[in-house]
Order: sequence, then structure tokens, then C-alpha cells
Amino acid sequence: MVDASVNQWLTIAGPVCKDDRVVPVEHDLHPETAVRLRPLGVDDEHAVRTAQLSMAREGFEFAFGLTDETDWPSYVTELSHRQFGIDLPPGSVPASFLAAVSDGVVVGRSSIRHRLNDELRIVGEHVGYCVLPQFRRQGFATEICRQSVIIARAFGVDGVLLTCDADNVASKTVIERCGGILDSDWPLTGTAPSKYRYWIK
Repeated sequence: MVDASVNQWLTIAGPVCKDDRVVPVEHDLHPETAVRLRPLGVDDEHAVRTAQLSMAREGFEFAFGLTDETDWPSYVTELSHRQFGIDLPPGSVPASFLAAVSDGVVVGRSSIRHRLNDELRIVGEHVGYCVLPQFRRQGFATEICRQSVIIARAFGVDGVLLTCDADNVASKTVIERCGGILDSDWPLTGTAPSKYRYWIK
């Protein structure tokens, strides 16, 4: 469970699977930024498809695997199954895909892996997040990252691995602001483009 020091900002936002038990995930709501991370629902289709188009202009995927032909209710069900580790594709691990919502508007998202396999320890990360272009430079990225780390810890992740492109100063700043420390043994990945590897303990 989440450290008691932040309990004043916590609300219970639904069950997740941990060690074959259903437990509540405590999502951290900061009063100043007022961002809530929550699973996608059937009513989010328009907002998410719009976000997908917006991020595609930057060569980035907002919703993994979502295409124009994707049936939305089936997609939401697939994400729910993935959170509980049901019918996972080969090489995948349980993960939570969460919309970042402020004042009822989707401003970004977070994808949180509950654990890493051998391959993902090399080329992946526990937490990946994004903020839509029109909502940047408003503190949302830091808040999404901060809450995502808390949620990862709720799944039993002791050290949370995050990465960012070596030339992405904004993401580097966000991760460091949330307590990220460069991996002393392996600070840069060998992938293209090179990515900084950060751990938040």
C-alpha cells in the first residue's frame, strides 16, 4: 500500500490484482494540480481517439494499439484484462493504462507495468506517460509521473524504472523532480535514440 505520509491526498479508485489478490489502488490526488489517474471507460472513446490523433502528429502513440478499426468496448475490456494479467500476449506483463483527467478533461495518460521481465529491464520501463500538447507547461507531467510512481509502488514495485530520450530536457527535469536518480551502472541505453535510465526508490 502507499506510504501513510501521503494519505491526506489519497482516494480509493478501484480494485487491481496483486499477488493473486484483489486490492484497492490508492490514487494520489494533489490539491494544487487536481489530476486524477483512472482506467478508461466506454465514455472516453471520443477523448482518447482525439488524443491519439494529436499525439500521432508528433510520432507518438497515446493509446497503444488503438486504430480506426478498433472496437472501443473491446479495447477497454482488453486493457482491463491486461491490468489483471489475463490473456497477455507473449512477452507482455500486467500493466495499468490510466487516463490523466483534470476537471473532467483528459490531459494525458500513464502506462504502468506491474513488473518487468528480462527484456523489459533492458529496453523498457515501469512507467511511461505523456501530456497532450495543449496542456503542457502546466505542471501536469510532474503530477502524472508522481502519482504513477505511487501506483507502481502499490503493486509492489520497490525500484521504479523510468526512461527518457537523452535530448528530452523536459522529461529529464520531470523525472528528476520526482526523485529519479540516474542508473550508476547503466545510465544510457544502447538503443536508438539513446535513453537515460532513472530509478525512483
